[in-house]
Amino acid sequence: MSSSESSKQPGPLLVAMGVSGSGKTAVGSALARRLRVPFVDGDDLHPQANVEKMSRGEALDDDDRRPWLDAVGAWLSAHETGGGVVACSALKRRYRDQLRQHSDRVEFVHLHGDRDLIAARQADRSGHFMPSSLLTSQLRTLEQLAPDEAGLVIDVDQGIDDIVQEYVDRTGAE
Repeated sequence: MSSSESSKQPGPLLVAMGVSGSGKTAVGSALARRLRVPFVDGDDLHPQANVEKMSRGEALDDDDRRPWLDAVGAWLSAHETGGGVVACSALKRRYRDQLRQHSDRVEFVHLHGDRDLIAARQADRSGHFMPSSLLTSQLRTLEQLAPDEAGLVIDVDQGIDDIVQEYVDRTGAE
């Protein structure tokens, strides 16, 4: 192994977090492309029972989320060496703590936005299993990143490329 290979830093291990409609999937996939790491939409890791429950307009409870968060955490752990980006709501501190149990390298990019903006974005999309009626529940559940949590907050009242550039500018990642 050459010295440049041995000194290469692993790619970032990121969770694009926020309420439904905040742009987690679009921003997360754009971040992954820019950082040249794999991406997965955490929604694809939900057990079918969770998808069915949310499709009926029912909010998930912690018992529903636990196996899903473990699946997200397992994905992060599998990508710890090379890096990766996952879109995952991670609304509560304890959910983020559960993800960090799988890797202490995990950092969070909280995609934050005004309720009206997010509601408008939800209204403009079709085919998503999460109904906009659950936005109020998600906003009530959301706990902001604490000062001791690795990550940053980015306002989604800008284009995807601008959000990605803000992340790169603020972290020095590339």
